[in-house]
Parts: sequence; C-alpha cells; structure tokens
Amino acid sequence: MLFSILTIFPDLLVSSFQEGIIRRAQTEGIITVDITNIRNFATDKHAMTDDRPFGGGEGMVMKPEPLADSVKAVCKKDVKKRRTILLSPQGRLFSQSVAEELSRDDHLILICGRYEGVDERFRANYIDEELSIGDFILSGGEFGAMVVVDAVTRILPGVLGCAASAENDTFSDNLLKHPQYTRPRVFEGCEVPEELLSGDHEKIKEFRFISSVRKTLTKRPDLIAQRSFSQDEQLLLRKHGLDKKLQFRQDCCRQ
Repeated sequence: MLFSILTIFPDLLVSSFQEGIIRRAQTEGIITVDITNIRNFATDKHAMTDDRPFGGGEGMVMKPEPLADSVKAVCKKDVKKRRTILLSPQGRLFSQSVAEELSRDDHLILICGRYEGVDERFRANYIDEELSIGDFILSGGEFGAMVVVDAVTRILPGVLGCAASAENDTFSDNLLKHPQYTRPRVFEGCEVPEELLSGDHEKIKEFRFISSVRKTLTKRPDLIAQRSFSQDEQLLLRKHGLDKKLQFRQDCCRQ
C-alpha cells in the first residue's frame, strides 16, 4: 500500500515513520510512505501556501493552487484504488471499521490541513472524503495522518508478527480486549487468575470472553449495542449471570 502525505511541515512526520511496526512494514515492502512538502508547489518567492480569507475573519486559509498541484504530482503513480483524504475536524469520525475499509485501498493520499482550513474549491474538486480522529482541535492534520497510517498498516497482512493480533484487538469485534497478564505469577500480593494457568484452552477462552464483556459493559457500554452474540456466547453469558445485565445495557444504548 502507498501512503502519500501532503504537508507544510514534513519534518514533523519523518521520525514517527522510522520506528516500530511502520518502519518494519516499509523495510519489508508492505507499505510505502511518501511525504510531500506542499510548499514545493507554491509559485511565489516566499513559498506561500496560505492567505487571508475573502470576506474577512480570523486566521489564514490554505491556498488551492499548491494543494491541487501537489495532489496531481502524487497521483501520477498508476494504482487501481486511490482515495484522497483531508484530515479535518469536520470529517467522518475515524474508527477501527474505517481503518479496515481504508486497508482495502491501494493508495491513500492524506492531506494535512492547517490554520482555518483549506480553500473550499480545492475541497470540492479534489477531496474524496474528510476524516477526523476525534472531537477536538489540533494544530494540524499531521497528527491525524500518523494515526491513520498506523491504524491501517497494522491491519495489512504480514505486518504484525501474529496474524491474530489485529483480529483480537480492542474494537475489532465491538468488545474491549480482555485483561492481560505476564510474569511474575504473583505481583505485590496479586495473583494471575487461575483460569489462565490451567492449561485448559476452553476454560481460558471462556475467561477471556467473559472478561471482555464485563470490561466493555463497564467502560464502553455503547459498543455492546453494536455487538450480536452467537448461541454459544449467549449460553456463557447466562452461565455467568450477564445475560440480563447485557440486555438492559443494549436496550439503554439503543434508545
């Protein structure tokens, strides 16, 4: 997969893509990350990429010409499925399901907005969609672009050492991940749950499922409304006295 990131602060992004999973995915040829400086497409001697808004008002607005020319430059690569995305607080809320959707594309162009936004003519003619990583304001879209690249990359086949890691991540199945434990068996008087030490795979699976449901009910009951349970899972919920509590939460969240 090719990620093309368009920004006026390329140095802000470079180091973040030279560590961990992203670095390994690039080394193994699973992804390519190209960072383009929008200022290189400015036509005046000061390399201006923003100007005052028509009609007055606060701040500056990113000019359409450098943005459009930078998009045209990175679109020269021949790919089947390309999507041009503006990181913006007005966009669709980014989530695990959106990351999975984007992972099926071949080329993502991520445009990092700044200041008061971008010229509307550029947005209307060059942007396929806008994405927001949350209901808060950042200094620019660079941080959002980092989040999108990381979340999408870890879904791609061959990126994670264990293929099941992405499948079992929090949000992948509308349940928070079960509690995790490692050595030592006893830490400050607290022992690892005996189910995890039993060697019984079915018992471990049941413990982790029930723990995930309990954690989700407590911390993110809104996710439960989106989760359907199989017959076997419903039997386990009933066994642990969670079926009625779960139904109550689902009913509340759907109202």
